[in-house]
Amino acid sequence: MGTSLIARADAAVAGLTPGYFALVMATGILSVGTALEGFAVVSAVLLVVCIASFLLLGALTVLRLVRHRESIVADFLDPARAFGFFTYVAGTNVLGVRLFMAGYHTITAVFLVATLIAWIVLGYVVPWTAVLSKTERPVVKYANGTWFIWVVASQSVAVAAATLEPVSEEVRGALAIVAVLSWSVGVFLYGAAGVMVALRMMQYELKPVDLNPPYWVAMGACAITVLAGARVVEMAAAPMVDATRGLVAGLSVVFWSFATWLIPVLFCVGLWRHWRHRIPLDYEATLWSMVFPLGMYAVAGIYLGQADDLPIVGWIGAAELWLAIAVWAAVFVAMIRHVYLTVLRARAMPRPARSG
Repeated sequence: MGTSLIARADAAVAGLTPGYFALVMATGILSVGTALEGFAVVSAVLLVVCIASFLLLGALTVLRLVRHRESIVADFLDPARAFGFFTYVAGTNVLGVRLFMAGYHTITAVFLVATLIAWIVLGYVVPWTAVLSKTERPVVKYANGTWFIWVVASQSVAVAAATLEPVSEEVRGALAIVAVLSWSVGVFLYGAAGVMVALRMMQYELKPVDLNPPYWVAMGACAITVLAGARVVEMAAAPMVDATRGLVAGLSVVFWSFATWLIPVLFCVGLWRHWRHRIPLDYEATLWSMVFPLGMYAVAGIYLGQADDLPIVGWIGAAELWLAIAVWAAVFVAMIRHVYLTVLRARAMPRPARSG
């Protein structure tokens, strides 16, 4: 006899991955991209879905904290999942930037304050609980694509701060400091995460099942670094901005080039995983960690093309935006079907392995 709907819903809440805010990240950045390209209706629909996802995931996270606190503690102690908590920071800032474009500047400012605090707190708590406090060594064997989400969160703070700067003259200097500081920290974190993940790949057996969607975040982290750099370059004169403008502009082009190089590699890895080794392409929450990088790459190219006067980069971003939308639609339909089969109906679905 099947379990009740309430029991199935409670089990889904208990197993909610901390990285599910990648749904907000992916939907929000596509709403930004379609707004930049002038597709107002599509952008508005995506914005509504983004807001609804943000509110629902926020409520489910609070419910999980109340009813399944031990599961959240276990996530903080798990190196493969803990960095997923940074999706809250990135998702909130992406939504905040889109709401800024719609004229809701105060909400964007409130979101930035909240995420800046969360970014600082999580930036010390997560590495300690998930990595440094573990007695088992070497910890590098747990490194995976979710570790790059810390980079994404850092750069999302820079994007939000740079977005607010034109309408916040009284705190322009402070926003410049926040933008440049978080961008710079993100660049160093990318190098650190890249080294850790590379060491894990070279020192330990890498099975096809291990190369899951979060590895796309390596490209997404590059792309949001490009977007944040482009926004910093566009900021008004301020000591922190003037001192780094040339460096930021140059490194943004470097990061865009590396992100572009990574895309064929990641697609080939996906073919190797699913076609060559027959790993089923079933829905899992981590698929949103693949959708977001595709959308972020598109938006980053559009912005970089404008900021550094590189029209070919902007054209590539605009064209790639539609690929990201197609992937988003496919994953969204798969998510709805998954929820229907596992929660609304009594049919059991195989649980994916614990991952970011």
